[in-house]
Formats: sequence, structure tokens, C-alpha cells
Amino acid sequence: MGSFSIWHWLVVLVIVLLVFGTKKLRNVGSDLGGAVKGFKQGMKEAETPAEDNNTNRIADSDTLDAEVKEKSDKVNS
Repeated sequence: MGSFSIWHWLVVLVIVLLVFGTKKLRNVGSDLGGAVKGFKQGMKEAETPAEDNNTNRIADSDTLDAEVKEKSDKVNS
């Protein structure tokens, strides 16, 4: 019961093909390939120098610059 033989894997493959069909499996394969391609592209973008990323952040008009101050325990009356 340790490892499965080649015949067990062939039976599993036939059952999967009967349940899902070849078209669905082809779509799943292409979706998985697109996800891997997007991941690789994201990793390449993450490896760009930090100077390039900082210039994009400065140009972003949606960012806010703020200073955090601690709240005092005294109440003004």
C-alpha cells in the first residue's frame, strides 16, 4: 500500500479525463501557465532598483504625508 504502480496512475488519469474532459483540463493548464508567467513577471519587477520605484511613488498624487503625535492625558478645560 506504500506507492502506487503505473496502472493505478493510469486508472486515475482515465477517471479524471472522463469527469472533467480534455477541454476543461486544457483550460486549467493554460490558466496555470498564465499564473506562472505573471508570477515570474512580478518577480522581475520586484528586482528593479529601488530608485525607480521611489520616483513612481513621489509622482503619485494619492499619497499623504502625515506626522503622528501621541495623545496627552491632560484635558484642556
